[in-house]
Amino acid sequence: MNFPLVLLILLVVTGCIWLLDSLFFKHKRAAGATEPWWVEYPKSFFPIILIVFCLRSFLVEPFKIPSGSMIPTLLVGDFILVNKFTYGIRLPVINHKIIEMNQPKRGEVMVFRYPEDPSIDYIKRVIGLPGDTVTYRNKKLSINGVPVERELNGDYKYIESGLAYVYTQRFKELIDDKSYSILINQGMPNMLLSSVHYFPFRENCAFDMRGFTCKVPEGNYFTLGDNRDGSSDSRYWGFVPEKNIVGKAFMVWWNFSDLSRIGLSIN
Repeated sequence: MNFPLVLLILLVVTGCIWLLDSLFFKHKRAAGATEPWWVEYPKSFFPIILIVFCLRSFLVEPFKIPSGSMIPTLLVGDFILVNKFTYGIRLPVINHKIIEMNQPKRGEVMVFRYPEDPSIDYIKRVIGLPGDTVTYRNKKLSINGVPVERELNGDYKYIESGLAYVYTQRFKELIDDKSYSILINQGMPNMLLSSVHYFPFRENCAFDMRGFTCKVPEGNYFTLGDNRDGSSDSRYWGFVPEKNIVGKAFMVWWNFSDLSRIGLSIN
């Protein structure tokens, strides 16, 4: 369901009823007569819908993490807040940018519309900017020919789909002075070639059993999940067009399973 579109429709409908009542219907009612329900309810809800619509469209929007692709940074069940204006002010519903602000930077956690189905929101970490060459070989990342620094931070295990433990290694990765944690499962293949889709600018990429190299086209970004062997990301479905960007994730505001995560900054 396109929630912004639903909000917009409700805003227009309730606003029109309020306006029509103010201009026409109110003057035809007898003095002291109560408003009919079909006028009272829209007039009551219009200010609330307007505030929610403006907040979600231009300032902050909540999202829920549905999968483990960003473990250990984000856990399944995390409710997060996304800054809607840091990458530019966009018109709601059509997502057209009208005011330029900042551009995504390497290492930032970004929410965007999935290129293959824009009705679905994805969250990944920005790894490659327009013009960058991203290489991932034998589970090691390089950008523009420079290996990305990382150091082992011990073992990490988590439950996958509530059925079994997954045992991985935790690393601290450093990109452009921004550090964050990633997971590497040494028991998984470097690349699942059968899972690579046909996507725009696929000719910019070269894949083999050891990994891949991709040249990021202009107006696009390359993303990876922090759970490197448990993430469907730009390795498999391609680049993120600038027009698909929703915003920058910045805080966990709730998690029913772990209240200690409330208020955590997203790095």
